[in-house]
Amino acid sequence: MIDRRLFVKRIFLGGLVLCLDHWATSPAYGEDIIPPAPPIYVNEPAGTPPSPLRMPGLFPGRVVEIADPQAIVANRVSQPVIRRMLERALRELTGAPDVREAWSKFIEPNDIVGIKINPSGAPACCSSPEIVREIVAGVQSVGVPVQNIHVYDRYAYEIDVGSYQTLVPMGVRVIGVEERKLDASGYDSNIYCEANFFGEWETRSYMASIVSSSLTKIINVPTMKDHSAAGVTGCLKNIGYGTFNNVDRSHRRPFSFTDPLIGIMCSVEPLRSKAALHIMDGMRMLWHGGPLNQNPKFIFPAGVLMVGTDPVAMDTIELEKIEAKRRKEGAPSVWSRDPKSLTDNGDEFYEDATKNLFYRQPHHIAAAGKLGLGTSDLKRIDHRVLGVG
Repeated sequence: MIDRRLFVKRIFLGGLVLCLDHWATSPAYGEDIIPPAPPIYVNEPAGTPPSPLRMPGLFPGRVVEIADPQAIVANRVSQPVIRRMLERALRELTGAPDVREAWSKFIEPNDIVGIKINPSGAPACCSSPEIVREIVAGVQSVGVPVQNIHVYDRYAYEIDVGSYQTLVPMGVRVIGVEERKLDASGYDSNIYCEANFFGEWETRSYMASIVSSSLTKIINVPTMKDHSAAGVTGCLKNIGYGTFNNVDRSHRRPFSFTDPLIGIMCSVEPLRSKAALHIMDGMRMLWHGGPLNQNPKFIFPAGVLMVGTDPVAMDTIELEKIEAKRRKEGAPSVWSRDPKSLTDNGDEFYEDATKNLFYRQPHHIAAAGKLGLGTSDLKRIDHRVLGVG
């Protein structure tokens, strides 16, 4: 339980401090046309005891990838195939001889476990219920009662679109932090990030109370998507922007401050210590129009799972995969700074892979690495690719 009398403020001087040396990673970043981020203040509980599971977790720099062409056929995900893939990946990640022992590296019987899904983009591209069900089974295998397992996201209406209430095992609680737009009742007023990006009237983003007070462990289940502002939406964005409210204010066309805000939000305690495991759902890869596009021509049935404790390393691999797919399809890089690619027409953006709404910010991943959240250097990532077993 957090002692509400003990809080500390941190200050970040935005992208200028975090990632100035990252501009040179792509020729598209030769000219800095993005305004500098303002100072970002963090108010968080003081004296949070460091957890060995806190990001980047037990296995920093390690990413286990597994794919199976039978995992998704005719847009249907096979739960038996998912079971085999997830069990094998977890054993490889942990070195455990059996899957129950692998789960026990992260979860204890007395935990209150949150499964952070990504329902945005439902029904076309969202966290697969088949994967969620296998995670529930794994958590139960170490002795966690079903009533102590919560599937959650910020937006109740997106959970409703995905019909998760009817698709998860009976007894699992399905929770939307916001029952309606601008509903702040589910947020902790003591834990927040504060910055004035574009002169907005509300300059704070508050942490969801379910994260600050209720859950003891979080399993993060992002999807593999590009993102019109962040470049990609993966582990970091799903757990950061999916935990704090009032994050849309970090975008105003054509600019976005997803770098550095995503990484800063992920660094805030107790979120950082509770996010113990990340399981990326790459059954369907949305390679353009993310996060909400429903256009089937941009959704590729990749049939991939990635597992790890290091969200930066996982998102670095995800970024490589989305970039490779975009190159193959003749689409510009998410690193592009070409003003001719910008459009204010959402319909055009959802139909044309050469168009975008913002100058994307994929360097938010490396910026998160600078905060100690993980490894963004491909040469230092232990990327283990498993074949069909």
